Amino acid sequence: MNNELNNRWGILYCPRNGIKSKRKRWERLQKELDERGVHYDMVQSENTDSVERLVTMLIRNGYKTIVIVGGDSALNDAVNCLMREERSVRDEVMLGVVPNGSLNDFARFWGFSEGSDAQTVEWLIKQRVRRVDLGCIRYIDKYDEKQHRYFLNCINIGTTADIMNLRQQTRRILWSRTLSFVVSVILNIFHRKDYKMRLHVNSETIDRRVMTVCVGNARGYGQTPSAVPYNGMLDLTVVYDPQLMQLFSGLWLLISGRFLNHRSVHPYRTRELVVEEARHALVGIDGKLMKTPVGQYTIQVEQEVINFLIPE
Repeated sequence: MNNELNNRWGILYCPRNGIKSKRKRWERLQKELDERGVHYDMVQSENTDSVERLVTMLIRNGYKTIVIVGGDSALNDAVNCLMREERSVRDEVMLGVVPNGSLNDFARFWGFSEGSDAQTVEWLIKQRVRRVDLGCIRYIDKYDEKQHRYFLNCINIGTTADIMNLRQQTRRILWSRTLSFVVSVILNIFHRKDYKMRLHVNSETIDRRVMTVCVGNARGYGQTPSAVPYNGMLDLTVVYDPQLMQLFSGLWLLISGRFLNHRSVHPYRTRELVVEEARHALVGIDGKLMKTPVGQYTIQVEQEVINFLIPE
């Protein structure tokens, strides 16, 4: 049985919320898998809360190749499950992704794209593995207990996390990913906030009002475009409060991949960021909100800790 599982994939299918043809999406992928003779077992998540439970089940049942059909949030849950295992266990597991989420930034970093299932399956079959870095936030929660959580893509502090929060709320009303995102961005432009922050990065202390901070292990939704998850470093962008017209130019630079050229954007590269103060600023991790840490917290990088399946 163990030898069979070495060659058998454990697939976690995470349907996107609000998509009516959830079954058809799986059937398209299933067709590509079956045509290529892939041996697999599939489990489907009922909701976001079930992802960690199901990934843990696949790990404990001995699957060596675990493929997440989902987005950044589902991948985040998967790597956090892996990091709870002994190193000897996680070193034997290869993690793959088929993009199927609201946000697929980490998959796109490698060249995987939603709607290209045939190409994605071909790449996954080749089992080309890259050891990738993880970022890690260490903090104290409201119960005064030490906590930590890992991330593949990025952590956002401030306005970008506000947009995530608004997007979740507006989506319940609008039932459209794109429309809810656009509305959230517009609301934040005209009701923009800045936050009193005190940050320690390398030998520098930033003590001023800041609009948003992105700590990227990868591209960070365009905010850390030079970050790569295999150099043992984190990219950091700190955005001071721009004027209204500068905000619009900043959005254009973000879309066009030239975000670091904006005058209000200050980039850094570091192994550690200490957030001594970020009063009232929400924190988002890999595209979803996390419970806001209490007091000071630290964001670090852990080098080459996950086996990730990448294209040729």
